[in-house]
Amino acid sequence: MAGPLYRLGRFAAGHGWWVVGIWVLAALAVTVVAAIAGKPTNNDLTLPGTDSTKATNLLEAKLPNQAYGSVPIVLEDPDGKLTDADTKEAVKKATKSLAANQYVISATSPLSTKGADNLSDDKSIGFISTFLNLSPGDLDEDEANEIIAAADPAKEAGLRVSAGAYLGQEVSKPSTESSEAIGLAVAIIVLLSALGTAVAMSLPITTAIFSLVIGLGMVGLFGHAIQIPSIAPTLGTMLGLGVGIDYSLFVITRYRELLAEGHDTEESIARSAASSGSAVVFAGGTVIVALLSLYFSGIPLVRALGYSAAIVVAVAMAAAVTLLPAILGLLAERIDRLRVPIFNRDKKDDHPHGWERWARWVGRRPVPVALFAVVLLLVLALPLTEIRLGQPDNGQLPKDTQTRQAYDALTKGFGVGENGPLLISVELDPPAKPNTNKLNQFNQQQQEQQQAVEAGQAPPTEKQQQQSAAQQSFLESDASDPRLTKLENQIGKTSGVASVTQAKTDKSGSTAVFSAYPTTSPTSAKTQDLIRELRNTVIPDASDKGVKAFVDGSTAGYIDLADKIGEKLPLVIAIVVVLSFFLLMMAFRSIVIPLTAGLMNLLSVGAAYGILVAVFEKGWGVELIGLDHSIPIVSYVPLLMFAILFGLSMDYQVFLLTRIHERYHDLGDNHEAVVEGLAGTARVITSAALIMVAVFASFVLNGDPTVKQFGIGLAAAIAIDATIVRTLLVPAVMILMGKANWWFPGFLERHMPRIGIEGEGFFDQLDAQKGDG
Repeated sequence: MAGPLYRLGRFAAGHGWWVVGIWVLAALAVTVVAAIAGKPTNNDLTLPGTDSTKATNLLEAKLPNQAYGSVPIVLEDPDGKLTDADTKEAVKKATKSLAANQYVISATSPLSTKGADNLSDDKSIGFISTFLNLSPGDLDEDEANEIIAAADPAKEAGLRVSAGAYLGQEVSKPSTESSEAIGLAVAIIVLLSALGTAVAMSLPITTAIFSLVIGLGMVGLFGHAIQIPSIAPTLGTMLGLGVGIDYSLFVITRYRELLAEGHDTEESIARSAASSGSAVVFAGGTVIVALLSLYFSGIPLVRALGYSAAIVVAVAMAAAVTLLPAILGLLAERIDRLRVPIFNRDKKDDHPHGWERWARWVGRRPVPVALFAVVLLLVLALPLTEIRLGQPDNGQLPKDTQTRQAYDALTKGFGVGENGPLLISVELDPPAKPNTNKLNQFNQQQQEQQQAVEAGQAPPTEKQQQQSAAQQSFLESDASDPRLTKLENQIGKTSGVASVTQAKTDKSGSTAVFSAYPTTSPTSAKTQDLIRELRNTVIPDASDKGVKAFVDGSTAGYIDLADKIGEKLPLVIAIVVVLSFFLLMMAFRSIVIPLTAGLMNLLSVGAAYGILVAVFEKGWGVELIGLDHSIPIVSYVPLLMFAILFGLSMDYQVFLLTRIHERYHDLGDNHEAVVEGLAGTARVITSAALIMVAVFASFVLNGDPTVKQFGIGLAAAIAIDATIVRTLLVPAVMILMGKANWWFPGFLERHMPRIGIEGEGFFDQLDAQKGDG
């Protein structure tokens, strides 16, 4: 790897303007094409074989207009009632406007007989039940805004209008600009401290931004090929800024060291690309491998997040070994211009005295240090035993978003369960038929009532006539089939169910669908328990022969996702750990080092999970990060976090181990090699970690609770990895293991491929050739 990167670095340094120009053109091209083509996203929860996916597939085939449930357009009169004369007309106009929209199949007014259940008891809140001809995956932001705008007649009349379900979610994506600005501001300060000059500081920022623009553009275009989740660009931004700056920092640090050793500009750039660049490619490749390993989860949403994050990391890695060397070639020694006095100190040796003292202190007492680190990590991981996976909480989104406004209004008017209806799809064989017994009884009652009116009794009111007509229409339909009504009644009687809607059937009567509204919120553990009870007990007991029922809806979908992740997480962990083990084994020719590294990384990730559970699930300090109450851990967050963190931890692991390995090769003394390796890398690793922590932590300001979870989890994990693990546990364990660190069986040495990370052998040959020359 060192040889090709050496030549690539020298080429980039010698053709700086050409390389920079190519990157600029690439950034412009990707940005323009993505802007024209669009960046579609889709939060696809399809999971083959699960109850929710069976329900969706059944409805898509038989009742496609009902497959994704209704979308509520929520109306609230802050000063009166929706039934007031002037307001009533506005509701009518809004309903008519929505029904005429090209993306709307039907729109039912809360003031109609059919939509009477959509009006709150005090009549101040109601919702237009809307069915769209676009699925959540097909709907884009422009289409969503057009549909919402169709309800403007209600808004113009002074009503508060908001959209729920997947329509509202499409336009409720909190911005990331403030998080990015704060993360970059902290990164600038850390870079100034680490590099000492404004010019040097600007280079990691520049390469990170360039790579991020291209990476996000590619992710957006990738959305035309596969279904990219809406959170993918935000996650890509977090990763792109973090790794982009870190990778550049490693290369620049090495470049300045080589300049100080007396190498000329091009040679310093080429050698930094071959050494630190090799480490960047190795570490970045490990991150990419870890992210691509999410393929084995078998979960489309998780796979797509892995693919999109891997694209951003790959572009950042490419920028560090091509764009950065080109810029360094153009700047040459001018990289040290615009020194910042407060951040410049005389360095008489390569090892900062503070870190050298720390390294020797750890080296003198490895047993207590290792025990302390392990105990601390286990204590931090303790809350992990109580983790509960769930779905994103729309009730915690910013109050100015459509989804949050609809959530609050529905909760106020109908109860919190209105925000998470359960979609019950039913397959019937033989097909459903009208309940003739009930219909005959009804007709008999109508005849008796008519005779009573003819005998002088008062005729029924208009409302009673409408109710009778609705009941007759129901009894004449397949929805009155006794098997269906039995199922509806049993579900409606279940504890935790607030109400059940009337079923709708397809033309053949072989498929039906109805909704059940819980009494608790979509993220509540009680709602999860209710769904499991319906699936495992109520529906099987209430289903006659030939009746199959499935529970769908966003809450049910996330339960299936959580169950699937629980099944696949051990497999993904095993794949990532084993791949990392073999990569480290080939790089450092050791069995012990990759084994202990894997165990320490697992401890580190476990501690990060524990912090995540403590903050979000237990609510420790949750108000400080902008949330009202505790929430469950979004089901896919731990799986994504594991792949990302196990890969990112390799950055610091590789950087530290290569220096220790280099010193061991020179000195032959394990203890001294560990001490000097730690002392020589701690400052750079700490600076890189501070940048990563700042970038990740800044995304806590994002209004999306899921993004907050990624921000807290990733920031905590990097902080733990760079402090407890890298400066305490790794050196202490390596000192305790002694020469065993470097034990490698002879048969493996003969047959295992060699991966040189920082190109020591390559530079020996290069120097020998130059000496001969």
